[in-house]
Amino acid sequence: MMACNSTPTETYEYLLLNVSNVSDSQPTPLSTPLRISLAIMMMMMMVVGFLGNTVVCIIVYQRPAMRSAINLLLATLAFSDIMLSLCCMPFTAITLITVRWHFGDHFCRLSATLYWFFVLEGVAILLIISVDRFLIIVQRQDKLNPRRAKVIIAVSWVLSFCISVPSLTGWTFVEVPARAPQCVLGYTEFPADRAYVVTLVVAVFFVPFGVMLCSYMCILNTVRKNAVRVHNQSDSLDLRQLTRAGLRRLHPRRQQVSVDLSFKTKAFTTILILFVGFSLCWLPHSIYSLLSVFSRRFYYSSSFYTTSTCVLWLSYLKSVFNPIVYCWRIKKFREACLELLPQTFQILPKVPERIQRRIQPSTVYVCNENQSAV
Repeated sequence: MMACNSTPTETYEYLLLNVSNVSDSQPTPLSTPLRISLAIMMMMMMVVGFLGNTVVCIIVYQRPAMRSAINLLLATLAFSDIMLSLCCMPFTAITLITVRWHFGDHFCRLSATLYWFFVLEGVAILLIISVDRFLIIVQRQDKLNPRRAKVIIAVSWVLSFCISVPSLTGWTFVEVPARAPQCVLGYTEFPADRAYVVTLVVAVFFVPFGVMLCSYMCILNTVRKNAVRVHNQSDSLDLRQLTRAGLRRLHPRRQQVSVDLSFKTKAFTTILILFVGFSLCWLPHSIYSLLSVFSRRFYYSSSFYTTSTCVLWLSYLKSVFNPIVYCWRIKKFREACLELLPQTFQILPKVPERIQRRIQPSTVYVCNENQSAV
């Protein structure tokens, strides 16, 4: 087993650990059929994640009307997932099949840095979107315009790079895969290395998770109060109309408020689903990273390779999860996917929008500038 060490002291410590753990230092890879199956699934995830997130970027790039602040954030999130799929997943799949790292020590550090870099950027964008929804729904402050969104996106890229680059410069211990199908943060007893790993994991998961959880709890409470208030106002309007005219009619203002509230609730639900997916995919990886650095018994256990494979596979699932949610929840995304498909692959004929309105004349479309999200 080889290791990418930054100092002779770390090399000496690493050799001592290997000598004292000869009996249990050898990892136990998964069986060959299981490894090949997981690798094939990972390649399929890479294809789905690349195509789905590319559609989001194309939509925002080709249509000027779609370049709102929230859409720019979603496109940046999609771009970070694309880069994660292209720069990290293929090498992990190859290593998973061959149980050997073929790309050298230097690229080991580079791949680990890129992994954390793109993950940090995706989490930062999701955090920005959550805070923006909180300000709009709870504080009633819609201050994020496309220009400010571009500045915030640029700042998030810089911060993500600054947090992830120490693993490339050798400030922390990164091992060439022998215990995992990807370069991972290894066990170390240096306080500075452990402090960096804690900072990295806190920035990737725990701080964003806490902020987003508080934001969504406040949003849910506000949406519930707004729904109760709209319901009470609607009942009051209906009672007045019934008293004056002697018949119950639907008030136009009530209908517009109901549709607008329904749209905001649906948009918030989509962001909430992305948050749940982020939590489920990254909570195991965060705990795993801390245990790898702080627990010698866990890192040198025979089951570490199996645990690493499952946790890393789950973390990559997040880049595939987002476009699936878009396709499930967002109509414009589905329509754009159909438009981008070649004509020979479109099974059902495209129905013009004018004919669709004739088929469903009761459908009411209420849309303003703030409702143009992908």
